[in-house]
Amino acid sequence: MEDWLPTLQRLIAAGLALLLVMLRLEAERFSAAEYDEATNGHPPSFRRRMAWYALGFALIGGIFFVHPAPRGELFLGAGDRGLTIIYGLLYAVIGTGAALGVAYYRYGRIRFPDVWSYPGALLNSIATALVDEVAFRGAIFGILLMTNVNPSAANAIQAILYALTTRLGAPGRNRYMLAMVLLIGLAGGWVTAVTGGIAAAFLGHAVTRFAVFLCTGHAGQFLPRGREEEEIDKRHRPPDGWRVIGSREVPRDR
Repeated sequence: MEDWLPTLQRLIAAGLALLLVMLRLEAERFSAAEYDEATNGHPPSFRRRMAWYALGFALIGGIFFVHPAPRGELFLGAGDRGLTIIYGLLYAVIGTGAALGVAYYRYGRIRFPDVWSYPGALLNSIATALVDEVAFRGAIFGILLMTNVNPSAANAIQAILYALTTRLGAPGRNRYMLAMVLLIGLAGGWVTAVTGGIAAAFLGHAVTRFAVFLCTGHAGQFLPRGREEEEIDKRHRPPDGWRVIGSREVPRDR
């Protein structure tokens, strides 16, 4: 029985990891991750987001508790601390640069959101990064390597699976974010393999997500060109140099 116990624990941990992937697949229903956006002028549901975070943290805790070697086999640890700090900060700097590039390409400027939205966006960035790194760069990547899959192939597989799970490839979704999450998946897998843990990938991922929010005002769902509030307002304003004289209201008939 004792010989079978570690195998059983690994199978249970794999099942919990698949549940974590399924939870990530349903992020839109919970208004979490890239979908922490206002819909038709209504803010995202706070309760649904908290439920998504709580379920994610519970599944992560279950994987840590059940698996016999989560740090060694699933990379669920800091890895080499020196390399983790170096690569984590480097990842964060590159991710911030990418966020700035997206903002200037899409809007021609940095589009700072309202200050009151910063705490919720920071929590969303941290929680999403933790769920993503544990599920994909940790569990999925580790399981693939345990089955003797080539490391480069395993990294590509987990990155593609991650991009598909975010649903950003669906019609009408923003292609900037699809490309970014695919790069996050590939970079995160590579950094995890180099450092021996997901800590560096988690740091870089969380910073990149928050940088995207600060630079674009969106968690990941950019509106089509001409649909942002300031773009609509600009179309309704008179041309530069023109001055509106008198009231725009139509006088009532007497």
